[in-house]
Amino acid sequence: MELSSLVAVFGHPDDESLAAGGILARHAAAGARTAVVTATWAPSTQRAAELAEALRILGAGEPRLLGYADAKAPESAPGRPRWCDVPLDEAVHRLVVQIREFRPEALVTFDALGGLTGHPDHVQTHRVTVLAAEAAGLDIHPDAGRPWAPSAVYLATHPLTSVETIEQIVGARRAVNATPDEDVTDRVDVSPWLEQKVAAILAHRSEVDRGALPGLVARLSPIDRQALLSTEWFIRRPAR
Repeated sequence: MELSSLVAVFGHPDDESLAAGGILARHAAAGARTAVVTATWAPSTQRAAELAEALRILGAGEPRLLGYADAKAPESAPGRPRWCDVPLDEAVHRLVVQIREFRPEALVTFDALGGLTGHPDHVQTHRVTVLAAEAAGLDIHPDAGRPWAPSAVYLATHPLTSVETIEQIVGARRAVNATPDEDVTDRVDVSPWLEQKVAAILAHRSEVDRGALPGLVARLSPIDRQALLSTEWFIRRPAR
């Protein structure tokens, strides 16, 4: 995976660092333009401030927050609808605006399973991103700028053969969604950027403190961090 520009689209602050922090850091270091669109949490929240620090570490610019509510945290955006409930036409239009403004070569988002956890916001993010990638190249949404079609969407995933290692480190009690190995098109060794990736994950201090996945990463040994985080897998699909 060698891209001149990419936009990563994820549901929550911290998703970008966990699922694609390595490729974001790698491409930024190579001079590529990178950005992250995050569907949930209001700009005034602590989670948004933590996202800004994580993106600074990864070289991915300023946060691009759509400002919807996290499905499981209504305080994330008081008065706004939950991201997983937003009508597709509204959500796609909002993302098309971002794509046409940035004009990336490719998009990065969750796979159809919604990543390891299958969170409803992750599934919605996948659906919206795939639709927006196609819609951005069509002559619709005239107030969204000139049409621009990314060449591909890279779906962040985990192959079935990685599940044993994940469960040894994270614990078998957690749900783990995985993809048949033959469906994975890109396996990226991000170990040269692992330090940046881990720092970006730990920048999401609220999630560290409450014991979410960044908190688990904070407690891992260097060996376990390497095993869990040094490879990122993707399914490449044409954008149109």
